[in-house]
Amino acid sequence: MAFITNELLQQFFISGDKGKATEVKKVFDCGQMKDLDRQTMEYYGIPSCVLMERAALQTVEQMRGRMQKFLPEKILVVCGSGNNGGDGLAIARILFLEGWDVEVFLAGNPLKMTEETRRQYEIALRYQVPLTNMPRWDEYTTIVDAIFGIGLKRKIEGSCAETIGNMNQASCRKIAVDIPSGISGDDGSVQGTAFQADLTVTFAYLKKGLCLYPGRKYAGEIVTADIGISDTKDTADCYLTESQDLGMLPQRIPEGNKGTFGKVLVEAGSEGMCGAAYLCAAAAFRAGAGMVMIHTVPENRIPLQILLPEAMVSCSFSEEEYERIFAWCDRIVAGPGIGKDAQAQERILNVLKRASQEKRQLILDADGLNLLAQNLSWRQYLGPHVTVTPHPGEMSRLTGKKISDIREDLAGTAAAFAAESHTVCVLKDAVTAVTDGKTVYLSGTGNAGMATAGSGDVLAGILAGVYGMFRDEERSLVKQAALGVTLHGRAGDLASAHSDMRCIKAEDIIDAVREALR
Repeated sequence: MAFITNELLQQFFISGDKGKATEVKKVFDCGQMKDLDRQTMEYYGIPSCVLMERAALQTVEQMRGRMQKFLPEKILVVCGSGNNGGDGLAIARILFLEGWDVEVFLAGNPLKMTEETRRQYEIALRYQVPLTNMPRWDEYTTIVDAIFGIGLKRKIEGSCAETIGNMNQASCRKIAVDIPSGISGDDGSVQGTAFQADLTVTFAYLKKGLCLYPGRKYAGEIVTADIGISDTKDTADCYLTESQDLGMLPQRIPEGNKGTFGKVLVEAGSEGMCGAAYLCAAAAFRAGAGMVMIHTVPENRIPLQILLPEAMVSCSFSEEEYERIFAWCDRIVAGPGIGKDAQAQERILNVLKRASQEKRQLILDADGLNLLAQNLSWRQYLGPHVTVTPHPGEMSRLTGKKISDIREDLAGTAAAFAAESHTVCVLKDAVTAVTDGKTVYLSGTGNAGMATAGSGDVLAGILAGVYGMFRDEERSLVKQAALGVTLHGRAGDLASAHSDMRCIKAEDIIDAVREALR
């Protein structure tokens, strides 16, 4: 008989290749989901009506846990003419046959029903499921939105827009089927108007529009329900990372020493700007770095030695000193608080050149990115060893795109830049996109309280610390970066749980890394 030892159990969670515990969630756009529907029906022979019935059963299962059987619940299911409406009709029938007080309102044109929805409509009529033409919106305790699914490609106007407005104004529980009507499944944008759900039951896999804002806000709580659709060809190129995925981070090997777990060089700070260097270095330590050296201007030496006595501080910019510190480190963070004057340009260019020559891991952040945007010839020093961490403003300077356009296509913008520059791009926003140009990881952790000065410096340091956890190419750099972003967001969530989002400082995020890792 075999026993599961602590070592084996630990390895299970570290590997990320065994079992469901460490599998990041796949995310698909609308076109990909339609292909998966078709593949499932063709490969497994499962009819569309069976998938629809399973979707309805899964939604009802989620609703049961939120409704009170012995209280006067009254449910309205609002159905469109597409297959999403067919899901809604099946939901209404199941609830009605279970004894719930339920009504159906047809918001779509009955003459334009799809074949499957027409079939569900006829079944509902035979079971005498109540229909209403004039809902009294304030009478319902639950409204189920099944008007539009992921196939919506137009702006919602007219009577449907009015109906969604009435649904939103009603004071009751609100549940969306697959995706809130009016939200683009591809990018989360609002198509004129959108249903504001408390709960969204989405089927098979997450949709991109549920992971990106504003769709993520409209969805409320999101539950992914298995209805039998499978990614049989493993076509996913986008994933959502959440706090449980931090189980993929390696534990420290017992025979290691402080040099084993990463020697981080922080090229940061300028006169009067030592805070960014401190936050970055402190975060690197908290995220597991064994040793940290801050290379900065002489004016910052004393405050940094007081603030962070664990770090070494170098203030010489001679050729000999650069040779020494580069020979010492195994990864670099460059840019926080460094400024944009002539000395800053010389420092960033020096780091770029040396990191390129030696293929040393480099995290380029803050003013390092602004200087890169001003000096296009420096892009020759980029490559797979570089991680860039722009926010939308910095990405705008790097690409020439408007900030609004970048936010409308966060993942696409990041992927295009990463592919062109051969870097790992961490595009920071309410949802952060991490990509190497081929695979995209979207962050499922973090909150609005992290929109505070120094939070980006902390992320750069955390990335350096996380990179130092991995040895022998245990995971690709883009996966390591995604886990670093997840750790940063999880720490921010914990910091907000202990306080109020309006009160969070960057140091609070650093402090919370301990609990996030534990």
